[in-house]
Amino acid sequence: MRNLTLAALLLGAVVLPSAAAAQQSTINQTIAGTRLDISATGEVTRVPDIAIVSTGVVTKASTARAAIQQAAARMARVRTALKAAGVEDRDIQTSSLNLNPEYRYVNNQPPQLTGYSASNQLTVRFRDLGNAGTIIDALVAEGANQINGPTLTIDKPEAALDEARARAVATGRARADLYARAMGLRVVRIVAISESGGSFPVPPPMPVMMEARAQAASSKIDPGEQKLQVNLAMTFELQ
Repeated sequence: MRNLTLAALLLGAVVLPSAAAAQQSTINQTIAGTRLDISATGEVTRVPDIAIVSTGVVTKASTARAAIQQAAARMARVRTALKAAGVEDRDIQTSSLNLNPEYRYVNNQPPQLTGYSASNQLTVRFRDLGNAGTIIDALVAEGANQINGPTLTIDKPEAALDEARARAVATGRARADLYARAMGLRVVRIVAISESGGSFPVPPPMPVMMEARAQAASSKIDPGEQKLQVNLAMTFELQ
């Protein structure tokens, strides 16, 4: 308790981050010197290598059967275009099938059934971003009239996250050394490390304007860069 009081007087009032505060209750080791809790973040950037696109068809007909059949026929052409472009079965997934009645509404009159609309949607993963724009244009040509995306992400982020972890540890140790020197002490050891989770924010998908896509010579996807981040709560012993 005397050492903790001394540290508080030297550093002033310190509010521990929630991750470090939660860590205090889990450490059972005996600390002979002064305890120091640090929050550290490690960041790296990578170029996304996966584009996820939602694509599909919407059809309208006077009967439910006709609407569904038209949607199925157009979606078959879309699937054929994807396969011809080299997209594997594992990267094509049905995301929704919908059938809805269409009504006409007139003031002071009951709704009048005018027909049905059917939609058939796929979620597609593009692993060759350089070719993704050309494939999207081909989908439009084969009858896809709904496209949303792309959502860009990283297929195997673990190696990059490990690099971020190493950077977070180095940052935490450097910060601990700084505090120790300020108090005339030195870092004896790292008592505990707790990771609050790695993350790489995924930007929201941008809607694709179908009319513009259909008239364009070729669409293009620019991957840019994404930041990967790891947060650590670290406990040190100072003497």
